[in-house]
Amino acid sequence: MSATARDTGSDLGTLLYALPGKGAGGGFGFLLDVAYMDLPKDIFTKMAAPMGRALSEMRALEQGAIANPDEHRMVGHYWLRDAERAPSEEIREEIRGTLRRIHQFAAEVHAGSVSSGAGPFRNLLTIGIGGSALGPELVAAALSGPGDRLHPFFLDNTDPDGIDRVIGQIQATAGGLAQTLVLVVSKSGGTKETRNGQFEVKEAFRRAGLDFASHFVAVTGDGSELHQTALAEKWRTLFPMWDWVGGRTSELSAVGLLPAALQGLDIDEMLRGAREMDALTRAQDPAKNPAAVLALCWHHAMTLGRRDMVILPYKDRLELVSRYMQQLVMESLGKELDLSGKVVNQGIAVYGNKGSTDQHAYVQQLRDGLNNFFVTFIEVQKDRALPPGGKDFFVEEQVTSGDYLLGFLLGTREALHQKGRLSLTLTVPDVSAHTLGMLIGLFERAVGLYGFLVEINAYHQPGVEAGKKAAVGVLALQGRLLAALSETPRTAAELAGQGEAYVAFKLLEHLSANGRVRRQIAAGAHPMEARYLR
Repeated sequence: MSATARDTGSDLGTLLYALPGKGAGGGFGFLLDVAYMDLPKDIFTKMAAPMGRALSEMRALEQGAIANPDEHRMVGHYWLRDAERAPSEEIREEIRGTLRRIHQFAAEVHAGSVSSGAGPFRNLLTIGIGGSALGPELVAAALSGPGDRLHPFFLDNTDPDGIDRVIGQIQATAGGLAQTLVLVVSKSGGTKETRNGQFEVKEAFRRAGLDFASHFVAVTGDGSELHQTALAEKWRTLFPMWDWVGGRTSELSAVGLLPAALQGLDIDEMLRGAREMDALTRAQDPAKNPAAVLALCWHHAMTLGRRDMVILPYKDRLELVSRYMQQLVMESLGKELDLSGKVVNQGIAVYGNKGSTDQHAYVQQLRDGLNNFFVTFIEVQKDRALPPGGKDFFVEEQVTSGDYLLGFLLGTREALHQKGRLSLTLTVPDVSAHTLGMLIGLFERAVGLYGFLVEINAYHQPGVEAGKKAAVGVLALQGRLLAALSETPRTAAELAGQGEAYVAFKLLEHLSANGRVRRQIAAGAHPMEARYLR
């Protein structure tokens, strides 16, 4: 594996990273063009010491160093694609054994030896949230095709209407719920959104007169609430989640590999792409390490003032990359404290859509509005899959739709550069399992290196836990309100006290809108003057 750079004067220019066995001539991997990031020419010298420390810290992490002292937890998602690097034989065998089981279970489902009472499984419903859904959704959207062995569906929220819509879509298929395999993905089993989806789908199976247990598979931590439920209810089988794999870096564990294998995708190629990228991004020379270059680009952009990361993939299949990157970047880097306990309020906001859709959406502001962002363009060289001997379609003389797509990318990139907007361009040969594995590996490493550069813990998420605890308190208040309701109409403040009046008002309004309490209010009165009763 190698990297070469073309110097463009004051900028670094285009870096070519070669991964073996891909693309024309067997050598093309991907291009990373940072010419429009306005990086200082001496950036590798200037950042040598902090980047050296970051690379050293990353090396220790891969060797099993404790990443979260309060949880005494390692971070081992790199071992998932190269089990030999795991720090113990026990972990190595867990990884290898789980991969064997995934292959075997998927083969049995595809062959029909594992099936529903109504026949072979046709649909796959994955219930999860955050890292238990975003990675699998990205891969399914990117690689879905007419040859899918199971048709994928996802429940990734606790929205009743959204749940009903997905269940309705499944029921409208030829196999319906009767030929649907359900994966419930939660490390603890206590994540309420996933638990609620599990309960809702169980009820849908019950209403359809089906035994849900033979359709359900758990992906969870050993001894978790979900693990115990699956054993007690005799679910079809279980697959592990390990405490050394965080949700946002779990796509290449059973969390993402199992649904992908059941869909019929080539999970070995995903693992190979990530493994090759890991090898490339271990390079100690930052100029030959694309993850280090990305981390330096992010760091440079943030030194110029707070910058948002805008993800613009010019490929419909990669539309969900921005959602995947939102969690990977923002949950990893959005931290109040640095490693010494100092308040730093670090983070990079991420948003995006797809090109060239954004030619007609927010690119107008990117060019002429606030200069508070940098763009990551993603180009895919392969336009479409043609049958053997097939010819492309030309919308103009010697011009295809794909030519226009690239033209819009390059034109937008140039238009932004003319206005002093920063951007980098990542070019990949195709949208394939190998490419997705490569991108996952690249972005995971870049996030980790950037975290070390700014001296925060990229592998902890205390803010997420705070939100969950606050939600428990809100629902406890709802319970008190329901207990206090009577035939006598009272306001939210009267029922809960002035300190909790607004939250009580929101809860009571929600209950009223869904027919669970009654509301009385005089014409023209302030909404907070509404009175509620049983």
